[in-house]
Amino acid sequence: MENKSSITALMSAFGRAFHAENEEHPVFKDYLAKELLTAEEYSAVQGYILGGASFFEPDAEPGGDRKALTRRLINTYIAPSPLCRAAFTEPALKTAARTGAKQYVILGAGLDTFAFREKEFTAKHRVFEVDHPLTQADKKARIARAGWNIPETLAFVPADLAQDGLAERLTECGFDTDAVSFFSWLGVTYYLSAEAVDKTLSALSALCAEGSTLVLDYPAEGFFSASERRVKNTIMMAAAGGEPMGSSFSYTALEKLLEKHGFLIYELLTPEDIQRDIIDKAGADMKAFEHVNYCLAVRKG
Repeated sequence: MENKSSITALMSAFGRAFHAENEEHPVFKDYLAKELLTAEEYSAVQGYILGGASFFEPDAEPGGDRKALTRRLINTYIAPSPLCRAAFTEPALKTAARTGAKQYVILGAGLDTFAFREKEFTAKHRVFEVDHPLTQADKKARIARAGWNIPETLAFVPADLAQDGLAERLTECGFDTDAVSFFSWLGVTYYLSAEAVDKTLSALSALCAEGSTLVLDYPAEGFFSASERRVKNTIMMAAAGGEPMGSSFSYTALEKLLEKHGFLIYELLTPEDIQRDIIDKAGADMKAFEHVNYCLAVRKG
């Protein structure tokens, strides 16, 4: 099988790159994302998005401003989730680090650039990027092509979580189970069954020292029956791309599941909160994704 990034990872990186390059008031500025994409990929993704305009916006005027249409489609479908969850997670991570967190684990890292953007953080903390071996091999090739130096504190953890043990893979790469840690699990739960989410939380619980933090985003109850066109189209796009979405949770169900594995919800953002506290605060021309929540939970003793 060819080494390649998943469609989800590629689209997320493109959304970050386009937003950083084209928005006067960015929600989150990932100034390195574009360096991980070839010029051909960047152009091809734009063409793919524009080519699907009639699917995304069947009421759009034909022959209109193509640049404005491209920007609108990206700000509607591609950019909101990766940008807003990064804007929520990275400040929370830095707060946790100031209060004792020593390690940062990125589950489903994709083409995330944190370890290369935040050099002050990586100089003092270990960072572990966990992802499918094929996706990770592709990322390493992109890093080499970009000419980036890999920080000594960054560990790549190749793991197919459907088959491999997360705890074993992390500890093999130097993860310290006694150290307070911060885990981000973003853009992943959408594609898992409820059983797989439960299994992963069990593994995380075994790894987490007391006081460790877990941040995740998830489809809220009603996501799969939503009437909003954007949600329906996103579900269809994921399935067409070979990465179908799998589960959603009510607040009560998520709270019980996290508590089962020793986590207490400390903060939860609904789309209304995300709009007010992240998007509007930045002055961005964007709308928070419907029926998607962000959760920050802490491992109790």
